[in-house]
Amino acid sequence: MALHATTHKEVTEGAAWHILDTETVLHRLEVDVNTGLSTLQINERLAQYGENELIEKGLKSPFAILWEQLTNPLVLLLIFAAALSALLGKIDSLIAISAIVILNAILGVVQEYRAEQAMAALRKMAAPLVRVRRGGQVIDMEARHLVPGDVIILEAGSIIPADSRIVDSANLRVQEASLTGESQPVDKAPGALTDQNASLGDRTNMLYMGTSVTYGRGSAVVVETGMKTQLGRIAELIQSVTSEKTPLQRRMDELGQVLIRAAIVVMIVAVAIGLAVGEPLLPDPADPNGHSVLLDAVAIAVAVVPEGLAAVVTISLALGAQRMLRRNALIRKLPAVETLGSVTTICSDKTGTLTENRMTVTVVDVAGHKANMDEVVQNGILTLVNANGTGVDSALASEAITLMGGTLCNDSIIETKGGGDFHLIGDPTETAIALAAARFGLVKPQLEAVFPRVGEAPFDSDRKRMTTIHNFNESLAISDNERMMKSL
Repeated sequence: MALHATTHKEVTEGAAWHILDTETVLHRLEVDVNTGLSTLQINERLAQYGENELIEKGLKSPFAILWEQLTNPLVLLLIFAAALSALLGKIDSLIAISAIVILNAILGVVQEYRAEQAMAALRKMAAPLVRVRRGGQVIDMEARHLVPGDVIILEAGSIIPADSRIVDSANLRVQEASLTGESQPVDKAPGALTDQNASLGDRTNMLYMGTSVTYGRGSAVVVETGMKTQLGRIAELIQSVTSEKTPLQRRMDELGQVLIRAAIVVMIVAVAIGLAVGEPLLPDPADPNGHSVLLDAVAIAVAVVPEGLAAVVTISLALGAQRMLRRNALIRKLPAVETLGSVTTICSDKTGTLTENRMTVTVVDVAGHKANMDEVVQNGILTLVNANGTGVDSALASEAITLMGGTLCNDSIIETKGGGDFHLIGDPTETAIALAAARFGLVKPQLEAVFPRVGEAPFDSDRKRMTTIHNFNESLAISDNERMMKSL
């Protein structure tokens, strides 16, 4: 009878974790959610799977990009012309052509190397640190040391460090815009699903690397790490794409080949005519300044080469790439600027998505009285509420009260950074309201210090609202406009 030993790697690869119940998931991963993995298990799995990192493949080094620049047919023709100029002793032509080749190479290398570096941004989406339960203890460690079976602890603001299956949750919501493009946070729960072919956005018991927790708390068990995660698969697809030459590149290659053939034909014709009229093929060693058919033919061939064409094209494309960058469009390859100029129609689907997954309050409209946020900030009307709750500008009192209520009845986290900037964590709608209030001078941590929350009724789909209870001047009150007006 033949025996087959099933490795842990065979168990995890290709598993449809979302249709399994929690007990089955933990059993297959051989882990106790209350204690986590043992040191022996961690070492074995780290050897099997490697570190939890996205591996960059196919990124070109500066030398590879430089080689591409120098092997362009037109540039090769310029290098050939420079060599002939050196052979003929024409120093001026040698310096001019060499300068053009060097300038062209520098511009191309700098532009494309910056773009190659920018494409490594996927790695920045991975969490640097994670809270994990191992050997019965909860520790903070680098996410790259995670292995399948690790139990991770999550709270609002946590970045998901690897693809994981939820085992416990309390009002857990996760922002998956970086993966699915959908702007609204997704409610997550540990219950097993029935549809094995459910899309990533519908797998409500799964968490994916690069997404973030906006609300609630929970714990999950890691099922895939590194390049086996969904983010890793996206990175692998991006890196495996083979690029074709653009119309401009093809035309430039064709032009270079035509010029090379033309130079060869011109040299042959010049040599034939010179020999026919009795000119010597090679210069007389006794007369270094004497004419010869070969040197004259080489000089004519050099004149055929358009020395400035490559530099003019590169500079034009570089300027176009910089203009695109100012419009928030990154150009990886300089010739793509010309290709984009040939596009007549762009088809895109923006339904339910946000480009940067950020919302912004632009106008506050209370009972028909509108306040434009930009105008309010530009006019310097920011002294609305101090830490003690005083100092509201009467012209904007209703707007301030509205934003104050929206900020207190809000679970987002806002942290003050240097230079007047803020770091926001939470639901996009709630963070937008909190940021708008902060621009009015109603900074959330200061308000919560003055009016601490003492109770709440979480958002309910039937009530279609969330209610919070705050302590106002040592008296218990529900946050309504009348009470808030009195407190001010």
